[in-house]
Amino acid sequence: MFQLGKTIVSEDILEKDFVCNLSACKGACCVDGDAGAPLSEEETKILAEIYPKVRPFLRKEGIEAIEKLGTSVIGTDGTLETTLINEKDCAYVIFDGKTALCGIEQAYNQGEVSWKKPVSCHLYPIRVKDFTEFAAVNYDRWDICDDACTLGKELQVPIYIFVKEALIRKFGEDWYSELEKVAAELKK
Repeated sequence: MFQLGKTIVSEDILEKDFVCNLSACKGACCVDGDAGAPLSEEETKILAEIYPKVRPFLRKEGIEAIEKLGTSVIGTDGTLETTLINEKDCAYVIFDGKTALCGIEQAYNQGEVSWKKPVSCHLYPIRVKDFTEFAAVNYDRWDICDDACTLGKELQVPIYIFVKEALIRKFGEDWYSELEKVAAELKK
């Protein structure tokens, strides 16, 4: 672990390799697990605002869950998260054949909304936990991502490079530049 500004960062994000392999996992992170994607309070407002434009991209089950429970919910641990369909699939998940994709991201790709998706989804496999004085930036190991680890190793892409855009979105260009400096030092 090392400190970077007001973050405590796990060295795993510099040392471990990762590249999503949708052809292998089929987007399992959007349909497995026991909670929705973590959201900030600001993101819950964005979801509520863009929902009418995202709705046409969603499955009937997702629309029903959102219209019953809301565009976001408070999870069992008291944190904000995306709504789930029957406590399983994310309500925003859509399918291309058997592969799970994000309906929000599809609306973004079609130019319907200017928000790509929740930053926690964009950052995955990194999870950020906010505390009063700092944020913890950690690698979330999940066996459904074993193929992503294998592909990352094969392509030699460290996690922090794979999620560069998301890290910049979350922490800014300056923070990411400092992270690159730490990575370069560790390689020496």
